[in-house]
Amino acid sequence: MSKLDKIEELQNLLREDSQNFQARRQLAVLLTDCGFNEEALKNLIYLSKTFDDDSGIFYNLGIVYEKLKNLKKAKESYQKAIEIEPEAIDAIYNLGLVCTDLGEFETAINCFEKVISTDADDSNSYFNLGLVYFKMGDYPKALENFQITVDLNDDDIYAHFYMANIFKEIGMNEDARQEFNKVLEISPDYSWAYYNLAVLDYENSDFDSALANLNKTIEFNPADVEAYKVLIKIYAKMGNYDYANDILKQAMEISPNNGDLYYFSGRLAALQGNNENYRANLQNALKNYKTLSMSVPALKTELSKIPM
Repeated sequence: MSKLDKIEELQNLLREDSQNFQARRQLAVLLTDCGFNEEALKNLIYLSKTFDDDSGIFYNLGIVYEKLKNLKKAKESYQKAIEIEPEAIDAIYNLGLVCTDLGEFETAINCFEKVISTDADDSNSYFNLGLVYFKMGDYPKALENFQITVDLNDDDIYAHFYMANIFKEIGMNEDARQEFNKVLEISPDYSWAYYNLAVLDYENSDFDSALANLNKTIEFNPADVEAYKVLIKIYAKMGNYDYANDILKQAMEISPNNGDLYYFSGRLAALQGNNENYRANLQNALKNYKTLSMSVPALKTELSKIPM
């Protein structure tokens, strides 16, 4: 019997007997599994009012609220599940995830440490601890927990990726490169790893390798505007303005109101001695300042210095 058929069967049972709580509980779980979250919520709220000491019901309520992006209610539901059953590890873990999203990092840390205290080999909890510390800007503790994650599960692509980004951020570029390559070893189509390798190559003036990695980035993610931006910079540095302009046109099709792209177009015009286009594109960049990497005052200063 398919899940949808089972849902219909349970709904028929409830039409005959609305007090069939076992059927309602099964129905709520199946509705959640099938993505019918609003209907699942109605059934779980009904059950929670009848069985206000059932940890499992509040745990499932938390899951549904998460799916509905209501993190405050999800947090309250998981807390209620834990209040009823203090060792409800699944609820504790999920509470940690919700608190991470809410920016309540100390609570999240306590949750994941509680899970680890019951299972020292839970790589997911170590990963999420690493993520919390990463968001807090505590790179040493983030690295420590990501390292434990990959020691327990070397195929954890996201732990390797975050480690790579931390190494890149603190200037340990060879370690970063090693981790990005590890990501690609696990998942050869992971476009962000190619992009980050390309950035390292670009910063090292290894344009051939950067171009190869950027082409792989775009192969697996044709909408990656950041990759197009680096391509434009490389071709401009190489003096190949025709290629740079071709790439710019492709990027504009993907992101037509991008301030950075207008700025790049202006700079290319300046390099080719076309001050009229230089000025016009910088003015367009200014109009699209929300997608501009450079500061508006700096852009205005540059604009004022363009010869009339």
